[in-house]
Amino acid sequence: RHQPWRPGSTSSTSSSAAASRGGTRCGSSPSRACSRGSSPSSPRRPVAPYERPALSKAYLFPQNPARLPGFHVCVGSGGERLLPEWYSEKGIELILSTEIVKADLASKTLTSAAGTTFTYDTLLIATGSSVIKLSDFGTQGADSNNILYLREIDDADNLYAAIQAKKGGKAVVVGGGYIGLELSAVLKMNDLDVTMVFPEPWCMPRLFTAEIAAFYESYYTNKGVKILKGTVAVGFDADANGDVTAVKLKDGSVLDADIVVVGVGGRPLTNLFKGQVAEEKGGIKTDAFFETSVPGVYAVGDVATFPMKIYNDERRVEHVDHSRKSAEQAVKAIKGKEAGSAVEEYDYLPYFYSRSFDLSWQFYGDNVGDAILFGDADPGSAKPKFGSYWVKDGKCVGAFLEGGSPEENAAIAKLARAQPPAASPDELKAAGLQFASKI
Repeated sequence: RHQPWRPGSTSSTSSSAAASRGGTRCGSSPSRACSRGSSPSSPRRPVAPYERPALSKAYLFPQNPARLPGFHVCVGSGGERLLPEWYSEKGIELILSTEIVKADLASKTLTSAAGTTFTYDTLLIATGSSVIKLSDFGTQGADSNNILYLREIDDADNLYAAIQAKKGGKAVVVGGGYIGLELSAVLKMNDLDVTMVFPEPWCMPRLFTAEIAAFYESYYTNKGVKILKGTVAVGFDADANGDVTAVKLKDGSVLDADIVVVGVGGRPLTNLFKGQVAEEKGGIKTDAFFETSVPGVYAVGDVATFPMKIYNDERRVEHVDHSRKSAEQAVKAIKGKEAGSAVEEYDYLPYFYSRSFDLSWQFYGDNVGDAILFGDADPGSAKPKFGSYWVKDGKCVGAFLEGGSPEENAAIAKLARAQPPAASPDELKAAGLQFASKI
């Protein structure tokens, strides 16, 4: 897809192949240099870009659920809500329901499923990720009705409809990560009998320590969510209509189910560009300005493997915060190159967050080294507030906080950026948030 950029001094043609917040972000940055495109994961429903985090939270609430146009980008970061007319007003061509099936970076062309060819001078790849499905592994019965996934608004609509149709029924959530935890909470809020199943020894193992996970597992259990750890779904039973009726687990047990929601991860959508750009760690390798090995081709968000300056290594990050900021950085670089002006290197601080039930946590930095828990981690507390510091080589490199105020969350972010010398474990535990507030 192409869009001549008319305002300002440049006349270059820019294109963004995108099905993610990053693609939209490049259109909403001050330079207005890019237009949002589409990808193999383009939504079936032709809607302007929206904030995907809402789909696992407010979109499924039993009372006053969020609906468009309430969460179009960029409200998630406190920015302007970009309604469909915004794009045309800014001279951006927004093409929806268009699947790009071929990319030829040598000839600078993109081809859609309908056979339309688009040319470009500058390309920004913001194709995001696709969900991993159990049918990808040949799991028996995985194509039964009411085995659901969540990525796009169509998926959320299907899940919402299933919730309404199965009120009081049994829901099984496969996976104990972000999606598993957030959807287990919202399903329980909708008065379903919820069981969460995952193979790891505790939930969110890529981020949580066993102590942190123990709090959330106990809190969920107190809310009525049943948790089965150390096992996986190996098959599904269905009735004569093809509707799922049961989940068969590896340990031999069988769970009755009216709804199954699967959240077992995603894959970055890079297939269009295989063999045409350098790759690293499962993504498209970029520099600190998100330019790939092909000049004039940029990659942002989930698909980009970029230099993590603060840790002097390369990483690929799947999170809305990075999607927004990487897109902004790419646009700055594109405009800077056109203007002949210097742009600072991307210096990202890893950030993750989640909200479920009455809980809300944030994490900044790196979860490596020794973890020191502090605060009130009693799941029975009226307002639990606790956190953890991660200490490596004598420095505090990461921080987690449940129940923090905006000021307290800002303090742990500042600490993770500064990486100050750490006190002893006992002193850190005793000081708690006071340690971060003094940085």
